[in-house]
Amino acid sequence: MKIAFISTRGIPNNYGGFEQFAEYISVGLAERGHEITVYSPHYHPYQEKEYKGVRIKHIYSPEQWMGGSVGSFFYDYACLKDALKREDFDIIYEAGYTSIIPAYIRFNVKDIKHPIFTTNMDGLEYKRTKFNPLVRRFVFWEERMAVKHSHYLIADNMGIHDYYKEKYGKESKFLAYGADIHDDWDEDLLQEFGLKANNYYLIVARLEPENNLVMAIEGYLKSEENGKRPLIIVGKTNTPHGKELVKKYGHERSIRFLGGIYDFRKLDSVRHFSYAYFHGHSVGGTNPSLLEAMAAGCFMLANDNVFNRAVLKENALYYGNENDVCSLLNRIEKEAAERKDLLVKRNWNEIETVYSWEKLIDEHEKYFKWLLSRKK
Repeated sequence: MKIAFISTRGIPNNYGGFEQFAEYISVGLAERGHEITVYSPHYHPYQEKEYKGVRIKHIYSPEQWMGGSVGSFFYDYACLKDALKREDFDIIYEAGYTSIIPAYIRFNVKDIKHPIFTTNMDGLEYKRTKFNPLVRRFVFWEERMAVKHSHYLIADNMGIHDYYKEKYGKESKFLAYGADIHDDWDEDLLQEFGLKANNYYLIVARLEPENNLVMAIEGYLKSEENGKRPLIIVGKTNTPHGKELVKKYGHERSIRFLGGIYDFRKLDSVRHFSYAYFHGHSVGGTNPSLLEAMAAGCFMLANDNVFNRAVLKENALYYGNENDVCSLLNRIEKEAAERKDLLVKRNWNEIETVYSWEKLIDEHEKYFKWLLSRKK
């Protein structure tokens, strides 16, 4: 099979979830003898034409000077144009739809017979509160266009799968992200951040409103845990919401903003040795940081929504508002004594049986073969 992955910021990953996915899946498929191409912006630090058997095709992107939100439209357009005009792919895998829709419409993708287009629909993008109302309406229009123009849809979460089935009557293939369980956690790595094992709460997230950091922070401040175990927040603070959070809560002695941690071994150790971990994401999809926290053996406290429950099932403690957070933390020691080890083990089992990268490579290979069989 000849497969192209477009709309990522290239591999090896130095950006985010789709890039991590593209790296693992493309390398795994290449090892099985398939011809895999990953499109990458020209400014990516890795400038070789091949990575672990995967062909890398660098395409000019104006994102650096134009800004990612606008520049990504031009980058995705150029990638798709190249893939259609210069290549002969069997399948084009589109990682997200928010910047590809104009290109889908321009090239009339829905009527193209070859190659096959399959689009990963990510989360419910129009619900992201970082977008103003006009942008959110535009993104909702893009969602409808993605459903209309894509040959096939992929959902990384069963909640997303059900949403597209109920709203548009269109099936999507459930294919999740992956994670690996590591055993090289190092308590000494905590010293750099002034942390003590099992003596802090942790949030690792983009500091955006839809990740409900305020809910976790306010609930923590109201609880008996305030001042007992600090709340540690990992994520870039240079977003508008991040700046608001630092301004409002940065003076609290028991709340610490660490910024981003980009060394995975350090971050994984910070996760593993936390007393409990807040996952507040609420706009859908299977967030890679959630899987990584499960794989790190975190005791999970999660925002109660269909997407988080689809992944965590009954293996987390759930909250819906700041009062829930407060109540949960006031009984956390009893909950931890009774359930922590069991829930951590169950989440490890989920990673090994449902979300392992090797299993997901198998599932993607089967799915791509099925797509090609549909043409016959």
